Amino acid sequence: MAGTQYRGSEIKDVDQFLKDAAGLESEREKEIGQHIGYRYDVNLVPDYDRITPFLTKYMEVMGWDDLNWLEDVHMGYEEGAPAVFDRNNNGWVRVPDSIELPDNQQDRDMIAREMLIKFQMSDRHPLVTLRKAYMKF
Repeated sequence: MAGTQYRGSEIKDVDQFLKDAAGLESEREKEIGQHIGYRYDVNLVPDYDRITPFLTKYMEVMGWDDLNWLEDVHMGYEEGAPAVFDRNNNGWVRVPDSIELPDNQQDRDMIAREMLIKFQMSDRHPLVTLRKAYMKF
């Protein structure tokens, strides 16, 4: 199997990190005494069968093959309301009540990614005000 080493772990099976729920496999995990979650968290890899039309067009316009920079964007909750966290302004962007959310978490995450991009591109994003205030040219 290609790529049989991963950060101190011997990879024996494609689903190894999914199946290794009980043990600490890598040297680093043994050293720190806990799992390194991103190694086997399948939610971090977007399912491109569930991608929204907006995200498809966005990737096409940007010339990207994937959404790796958005892989850790997930639908969360702020004070019980569905929201997505925007690291640029260190705050939550709430999902409008008019948006019907699906039951599937991967579909929710795709909506979160789309919503985050749209908010970051909008004039309502706080960084737009900063840009206008401090822009030199």
